[in-house]
Amino acid sequence: MNVHLASYLSGKIAGGLAESKREFLEIGRRSGHYPLATARRDGMDSEVTVWCSNDYLGMGQNPQVIAAVQATIDVHGVGSGGSRNIGGNNHYHVILEKELADLHGKEAALLFASGYTANEGALTVLAGMPKETVVFSDAKNHASIIDGLRHSGAKKHVFRHNDVAHLEELIATAPADCPKLIVVETVYSMSGNVAPLAEIADIADKYGATSFIDEVHAVGMYGPQGAGIAAREGIADRFTVVMGTLAKGFGTVGGYITGPAALVDAVRTYARSFVFTTSLPPAIAAGALASVQYLRSSDVERKILAENAGLMHRLLVAADIPFISTDSHIVSAFVGDDDLCKRASRLLFEQHGIYVQSINAPSVPAGEEILRIAPAAVHDQNEVEKFAHALHGVWKELDIPTASARDWSTSGLRGGGARTAAKAGLLPQ
Repeated sequence: MNVHLASYLSGKIAGGLAESKREFLEIGRRSGHYPLATARRDGMDSEVTVWCSNDYLGMGQNPQVIAAVQATIDVHGVGSGGSRNIGGNNHYHVILEKELADLHGKEAALLFASGYTANEGALTVLAGMPKETVVFSDAKNHASIIDGLRHSGAKKHVFRHNDVAHLEELIATAPADCPKLIVVETVYSMSGNVAPLAEIADIADKYGATSFIDEVHAVGMYGPQGAGIAAREGIADRFTVVMGTLAKGFGTVGGYITGPAALVDAVRTYARSFVFTTSLPPAIAAGALASVQYLRSSDVERKILAENAGLMHRLLVAADIPFISTDSHIVSAFVGDDDLCKRASRLLFEQHGIYVQSINAPSVPAGEEILRIAPAAVHDQNEVEKFAHALHGVWKELDIPTASARDWSTSGLRGGGARTAAKAGLLPQ
């Protein structure tokens, strides 16, 4: 018997899918006043401060970025007019790619419509050509990496999160003459853990592997000129391909890869998510270019971000609130229960005018729900203190288990210690 898809899904929702249904809060960010925003919930507008945005440095409201976007719209309009190879290749795309290649010290760069399509498209090609490639992927890699590797058809081994001994154990068993590809994130999006990049580079060198690092949650925020974690460690040249986004630290939208010209050309030629989609609007490319250039010359925003993240870490430790990692600016308070996490988010909103989204499956495994807190360069230290105080109150009101109750240790963790970022997964690989 044929079943109409709408009827099937209606039945699934009635049968329990509704419990995990996601509701999207309407947010109107206020340019020039952000992190203040207008939020609409249950038909009512409220003023809130935003604590879960990926616009970590506030570049989405940077005057130079806004001016670049507005000026380019006046000249070129709002759309690109087509894909890059059919009428949609603008001068701003070309010069932005040159700027990004220079930022990362690579021969070439290629723009995509998003970070997701950059990972999916690039890895489909790089892992799928040649056919004998064997891939080694971190267990907590993002869904876009997982999808790209699946679509490549390459043989894949998944190593335990940030576990370089397991990585070497797996790569040592691969045929010596087969092409090998290691894929990791530098800052993991849900936990905030940082990868042990120097050790990964050593393994890549030892076994002759190509390396692909996703710097999405690091570009703009870390390293000289905002070039990322690998640049901060002084080892960016040891990684073959560096992938990044324009949608987080740079405050606009789009993704990119940088690397050897031959590899970038292969992706440009064969990546379906590049070839068969409309290119970024020229105004967005111009705004992104202004943002990259600004952050290459300014350390102010990075310093404020680091100070706010460090203060948040100290305050949550003092409040006995468990969080996953001190490695980065992503502060993931561990709740571990979907209903409690949603209630905590709602209480912060209703009692304190604070918006921080509860994160549930499939972004993290069921039973590992978090409040993914992002203290940004747009917050001041007084606001960070008020946030921590409010969170502590909600934690007590809902009787959420404390760090002490969980025997939780956060300090100095990389992902392998007790009760750590192994708690923050994404999708099964």
